[in-house]
Amino acid sequence: MIRAAALGLALAGGAEAAECRLALALAMDVSSSVDEAEDQLQRSGLAASLIAPEVRRAFFASDLPVALAVYEWSGRYNQEIIVDWRLITDQAALVDVASTIGRSERSHNEFPTAIGYALGYGAGLLARAPNCLFNTLDVAGDGENNEGFPPAAAYAEFPFGGVTVNGLVVNAAEYEAEISLIEFYRDEVLHGPGAFLEVAQGFDDYERAMRRKLERELDVPSLGALDTGPRPG
Repeated sequence: MIRAAALGLALAGGAEAAECRLALALAMDVSSSVDEAEDQLQRSGLAASLIAPEVRRAFFASDLPVALAVYEWSGRYNQEIIVDWRLITDQAALVDVASTIGRSERSHNEFPTAIGYALGYGAGLLARAPNCLFNTLDVAGDGENNEGFPPAAAYAEFPFGGVTVNGLVVNAAEYEAEISLIEFYRDEVLHGPGAFLEVAQGFDDYERAMRRKLERELDVPSLGALDTGPRPG
């Protein structure tokens, strides 16, 4: 639940004019390192996590709704909208978004991992979001940037003022070999107040990790304290 103190601060900052408490953009990795089975696991996992009981409760914990958008990303010019901005005002809207994600098919499967471009696209998407109290970009991926400019350049050149960027790292089967990916996300991808990292131990664990991540992102007071460590399973 949104605690009274945090909600009071938001109201003091102009909540009366806001359409929503949080604009949340979810970015899903469809680069060539993600095979067909893994892509299905992340689509079905994201869809299921959105309608999990604890996430449903978090969506409707305040009278102010959440605005939600979803896109997929891979190479520098390969980003596609799955769900454009939608105010989640009731259970039916949330179920409809989850169903759209579950039915979706990947737009690309042969391009590298251009995280800087994915961030830049997300910044543009948030720039045309409904007027919300908070803005969060949720970037999930299974690899480091290997094409185009790095995240630091995206943060320098695109409008990220007032935006929190959280990360979801999908570890490969050999978890120890992927420890640098966790460090990469923690050091280069996380950005802004309250930014945090969630870790999925393989795509089979994607739903659990996303469910925990969404529940935490939807808890507005969590944006007030920086915590960049992955949460234990």
